[in-house]
Amino acid sequence: MKNDCRIGCGACCIFLDISSPIPNHPQGKPAGLRCNNLNDDNTCRLHGTSDYPEVCDSYRAEKEFCGDTFEEAKEILIKL
Repeated sequence: MKNDCRIGCGACCIFLDISSPIPNHPQGKPAGLRCNNLNDDNTCRLHGTSDYPEVCDSYRAEKEFCGDTFEEAKEILIKL
């Protein structure tokens, strides 16, 4: 079941490994490293632009990965 992203969550942008190059991470981004494209409020400055990475666009916020809170998402994504 697809959820809408929680505005300002950003857990997937911190705790997931991205192995492909993305803007500001030419070698990809390891799990646990905060994405350089996140604003201070954990929103993506690239979302909705032509620079928004395909790998990020393909991620679907689903309850099994995102839980109901940032902390739940963090725990789930770290285990992955």
